[in-house]
Formats: sequence, C-alpha cells, structure tokens
Amino acid sequence: MKHLFALTAAALISGPVFADGHLDAETVEKIEAMLASIECQMDPDDIEVEDDGYDLDDVICKGGNQFDIKLDKDLNEVSRRAE
Repeated sequence: MKHLFALTAAALISGPVFADGHLDAETVEKIEAMLASIECQMDPDDIEVEDDGYDLDDVICKGGNQFDIKLDKDLNEVSRRAE
C-alpha cells in the first residue's frame, strides 16, 4: 500500500500542471516552442489551464495580429480567434 501511495504521489508531482493550476517550466517551454514555430509569441502568464487543454490569451503573431488560441492536452491547436 505504501508503494501505491508513493507511485501515485510521484505521478501527481511530475504532471504538467501543479495543483494550483500553474504550469511547470517544461510545459511552458513546449508551448513557447510551438508558438515560435508558427511565428507567434505571448506572455507565459497568459496561459490558462483548462480541463481539456490550454487557453492562450493575447498571442501576438507575425504582422502584429493578436489571437486567443486553444490547445488540447497534446498542445495541438484546436481553435484560434482574432482579437
């Protein structure tokens, strides 16, 4: 039973989202890399954790266009809305 508890605790601690809804640095880096690949950037403080993925507010893309982008849990873009 102690081993099961330890494994469960380790899995929860190592996940991409902390209990308070903040992202770990590795997930933030992956999101920033994905945004860079589509020539966009944003303030990491504007990443919101949702049940089904992430909501990226105030993403600025090449040409100065601003968007809200939703990502699924695998960091695939599922929607983009111009602001």
